[in-house]
Amino acid sequence: FSTDEGSSIEDADFNWDEFLEETGASAAPHTSFKHVEISLQSSFQPGMKLEVANKSNPDTYWVATIITTCGQLLLLRYCGYGDDRRADFWCDVMTADLHPVGWCTQNNKVLMPPDAIKEKYMDWTEFLIQDLTGARTAPANLLEGPLRGKNPVDLITVDSLIELQDSQNPFQYWIVSVVENVGGRLRLRYVGLEETESYDQWLFYLDCRLRPVGWCQENKYRMDPPADIYSLKTITEWKCALEKSLNDAANFPLPMEVFKDHADLRNHFFTVGMKLEAVNMREPFHICPASVTKVFNSHYLQVTIDDLRPESSKISMLCHADSLGILPIQWCLKNGVNLTPPKGYSGQDFDWADYQKQCGAEAAPHLCFRNTSFSRGFTKNMKLEAVNPRNPAEICVASITSVKGRLMWLHLEGSQMPSPEYIVDVESMDIFPVGWCEANAYNLTPPHKAVLRRKRRIAVVQPEKQLPSTVPVEKIPHDLCPVPQLDTTGTINGRYCCPQLYINHRCFSGPYLNKGRIAELPQSVGPGKCVLVLKEVLSMVINAAYKPGSVLRELQLVEDPQWNFQEETLKAKYRGKTYRATVKIVRTSDQVADFCRRVCAKLECCPNLFSPVLVAEVCPENCSIHTKTKYTYYYGKRKKIIKPPIGENNNMKSGHVKPARRRKRRKSIFVQKKRRSSAVDSNAAGSAEESEEDEPDAMEDETGSEETSSELRDDQTDTSSAEVPSARPRRAVTLRSSTELDRPPPTERARRSRRPQPHSCSEAEKGTPPKEEIKQEEEEKLVLDSNPLEWTVTDVVRFIKLTDCAPLAKIFQEQDIDGQALLLLTLPTVQECMELKLGPAIKLCHQIERVKVAFYAQYAN
Repeated sequence: FSTDEGSSIEDADFNWDEFLEETGASAAPHTSFKHVEISLQSSFQPGMKLEVANKSNPDTYWVATIITTCGQLLLLRYCGYGDDRRADFWCDVMTADLHPVGWCTQNNKVLMPPDAIKEKYMDWTEFLIQDLTGARTAPANLLEGPLRGKNPVDLITVDSLIELQDSQNPFQYWIVSVVENVGGRLRLRYVGLEETESYDQWLFYLDCRLRPVGWCQENKYRMDPPADIYSLKTITEWKCALEKSLNDAANFPLPMEVFKDHADLRNHFFTVGMKLEAVNMREPFHICPASVTKVFNSHYLQVTIDDLRPESSKISMLCHADSLGILPIQWCLKNGVNLTPPKGYSGQDFDWADYQKQCGAEAAPHLCFRNTSFSRGFTKNMKLEAVNPRNPAEICVASITSVKGRLMWLHLEGSQMPSPEYIVDVESMDIFPVGWCEANAYNLTPPHKAVLRRKRRIAVVQPEKQLPSTVPVEKIPHDLCPVPQLDTTGTINGRYCCPQLYINHRCFSGPYLNKGRIAELPQSVGPGKCVLVLKEVLSMVINAAYKPGSVLRELQLVEDPQWNFQEETLKAKYRGKTYRATVKIVRTSDQVADFCRRVCAKLECCPNLFSPVLVAEVCPENCSIHTKTKYTYYYGKRKKIIKPPIGENNNMKSGHVKPARRRKRRKSIFVQKKRRSSAVDSNAAGSAEESEEDEPDAMEDETGSEETSSELRDDQTDTSSAEVPSARPRRAVTLRSSTELDRPPPTERARRSRRPQPHSCSEAEKGTPPKEEIKQEEEEKLVLDSNPLEWTVTDVVRFIKLTDCAPLAKIFQEQDIDGQALLLLTLPTVQECMELKLGPAIKLCHQIERVKVAFYAQYAN
């Protein structure tokens, strides 16, 4: 079964939320990942001082304090306001007139306090001296030049050059080029080996082995390629590659700001011959006895895994005082962890006391090691994302199976090659919080038994028409029955598995659905994941309607607060126009039958039209007695006919007669709507009512709300209008390219009818509860009555209340966001500052983008 583009059957994707719910596990706290937290920090810090132009007099400047940061936005307060936050204002570091403290003096600019506080102090010079004494000032390089507005991790671009320390010799470096930057995790390639990726390495940008180009020469270290690649090129080729990279690095140096968060190495106290326990970094599945075999200087030493076999190849590691995976002796015994004896050890049970006597070696004292009991909040059964040690390019879903001190044992849920649990330190830079891969647009290897969403081809259904069967269902041989073929990549938990749903075309189809089209539908769909199966069935029902838009509108109203539901977007096409709406669909199998009955009741058809029950010849609801004519007579003339009710669709219950459904000429309705829509938000553009203007016999809603409502639900927000700066790839999910600006301008009538009135009351404020309508894809552009740069916080709040983002208006009020700040908001800043999930954030950014487009069109010149 296939559909055209835009089908409800979509690609498969791993869903962390559902996986955590089904496994009953929790995600490791984001704050536990120290390196990720550092990578997300803004270069600006609250409390920093800078000079900024006065709003009332842009030719003068005054000192301001950074109150908080949100991406590249700064919330500033002029010095002198004290704790009064009423005059706080947002500005964009990329566009605002910001300068370091002292800039005005150097450039003969006037420092003058704002007019509102000019009379507060007699001697402002003395005030500034006191206010700036001991204060932190914003560095000049953060306010101008290539670093302006960027975080350190964003400065590392593809082809950036860095010096990489040799894995065995701390005094040897070679230059590497950045091939990828995934949220600070760098894929590095040695210069000179550009044609091969076989020797690529993955390191987080905070790794102490990475240094700026020039570090090696400055410290008089060797600049040579590692021993394992040295033979791949001639000396001349290596020399040419080095010269070229040094020239490139000189012309395009990596800003030193990148290395500001690198930890300084502390001195160690190890001596040659000391014994310790260490994780075997080449095979991080075991902890083994080890020895200090070389001390390079006060910072570096070499640790070798003990191997008692003659002429064995030793495994050595370059370490420092804070290296991960080195432990004092007896650590395994005290923590109940198995210590793997050295290869070649003859005893049955390893004993440190006997082994030390045998070797004549002393144990490294505890003061040589960092705190070995610090777990950073990780606990057993937590989930996270972790690098596969056998394939560093792969990041897998991982479970913590054990935490001992500062070591964790991880099980990779979906690794291509099964491997035992491996050991990582709690401060390893190869582990990441849940959702990190998605935020950085990097592939995450899901579990083998995964919860899947958006599964392509949820079932193979029968495309041929259903023909009346002369054979009773129970007598059809099993091998002749249509068996839906579900793509079962991954195993779906039974709770979320929908049973097979049958389209019983003989049942009463009601006023909305075309019985002929129903007969052409497949006999069944599923089994499969509930949301996917039900979404497919609903899409079929919409396409089988006389007027798909009307059915889509009715489906929006099907809900129950007791349901465990998920919102999904459905589409309807009619007369060349496409409508979208968000419908609530149940997620668990125990609610499927109730959901189907509710939908059938809303569409006024037999409750068995589509259900888990296969109707053979006679429907249990005896729905065959109903016909379209009788339906029209009953509902249209309000006459009571003596017929048994159909399932839940008993409109005669309690003596209440359903109001008449009237056919009205669409033209008069639309004229009325045009008058009313002037007080509606800009969201009404492209409404379902307008697009159905050419349907003279469209059937009205039972409550007549189609005549009185002019507000639409903007459920299917075009994410292309959400601005996602390329400089922040790790927070932003990849969005479609923008097409809104390419749309043709709307007609003058449409522009007039949808002109927003920020200072007028919305329908909701007048007490008229608007019915949720369907948004047409082709949305007209917004036309503004005033310049958003001049909007106050009240104006912004009023505008937001007139959109489908009205519940968020309170946040704008609390954060004092005026028109200027509104125009500066982007998707990453909205998510971070307002703590919104991606869906609401995109919806809000859509409205902000419409204001921006209107602003540029009307006021930018």
